[in-house]
Amino acid sequence: MSKIAMAALVALGLFVGVLILQEVGRRLGERHLARDPGGARAGTGVVEGAVFALVGLLIAFTFSGAASRFDHRRDLIVQETNAIGTAYLRLDLLPAEERSALQEDFRRYVDARLDAYRLLPDVQAAMAGLAAATALQNGIWTQVVSAGQQPDAAPDAIKLLLPALNDMIDITTTRTLAAQMHPPLGIYMMLIALALASALLAGYSMAGGRSRNWLHIIAFALVLAMTVYIIIDIEFPRLGMIRVDTFDHALVELRATMT
Repeated sequence: MSKIAMAALVALGLFVGVLILQEVGRRLGERHLARDPGGARAGTGVVEGAVFALVGLLIAFTFSGAASRFDHRRDLIVQETNAIGTAYLRLDLLPAEERSALQEDFRRYVDARLDAYRLLPDVQAAMAGLAAATALQNGIWTQVVSAGQQPDAAPDAIKLLLPALNDMIDITTTRTLAAQMHPPLGIYMMLIALALASALLAGYSMAGGRSRNWLHIIAFALVLAMTVYIIIDIEFPRLGMIRVDTFDHALVELRATMT
């Protein structure tokens, strides 16, 4: 099951759970009001305020972290595009014969990188594509070292090309690890537990009314469920609704210039 499908199930489960716990809280509140009309709610406002504040704080930090990682992943696409473009331009320092072969390898390399991410959410196929791109990296590095030592290569070819290639290779590792950076599972579990606790307290505070306010009940459950879903969706920006795919256009444009 994909991460986004799991996120949808978690959000649906949270929605149902919040509805149920609001009803449980309401019935508990009505029972306490029947036994002690004057003191059933004494001091409950402080507890409710603390729990709701903690839920809001945790949602804010979790959402902020997810958005920050989303922006970082977009920046890494731009950085990789710049690194590949710089290395490609510096191939002009090599002899013409070696340069042509390397330029073709660069074109294949960019195609492999683009194809790997286009294969998502098929993770296995995407990993195979990344492995193919890594193999091309190794071949390009070996060829550049050999070509830079040719008598007709520019004097500083190696000094200029190897750092550019190193940046191009390093950014792929950075992107791979950045895609795997997520909050610990315990944070999501705590967020869900606090959301359910807040639903119980919200239902308790609704006790005493003649009828249920379905607008508030459903809205409260829907807002919590959608918030958790969006946070998880942002954490996996190539699988859900919120995506970084549009920034791949920078690599596509770079590939178009490699003629």
